[in-house]
Amino acid sequence: MLQVEINYWAVLVAAVVNFALGAVWYSPALFGKRWLAIINKSEAELEEMKKGATRGYVLSVVGALVMSFVLAHIVDYGQATTIASGMQSGFWLWLGFVATTNLSSVLFEARPTGLYLISMGYYLVSLLIMGAILAIWT
Repeated sequence: MLQVEINYWAVLVAAVVNFALGAVWYSPALFGKRWLAIINKSEAELEEMKKGATRGYVLSVVGALVMSFVLAHIVDYGQATTIASGMQSGFWLWLGFVATTNLSSVLFEARPTGLYLISMGYYLVSLLIMGAILAIWT
């Protein structure tokens, strides 16, 4: 089995960046208003949802840590050591596993295409940035 060297500080930083990007991505400054319209919620309903969202935030942080940790393995396996090669690792993971597996929610669950595009855009940008961080911080 391949020996993998993981920089846990880089994993942590990449996960924090992922979480912070989500806060900005779904804010009114970027896609928050459109996202709320697509899921048919008002600003008031969003504020009410936030009151009970502790579990969601905790699980999102755990998910970001897992995603960052797994991406760190791929970056190391691929010997990505530049921003471009780290971003390429993130892109291929996004394309092969995130974009494709989530497409079925549009095709078979009748979820709105706009919701898919907003979510997949977030994951694409996140994995690109995380890949870059993990590649240069070896």
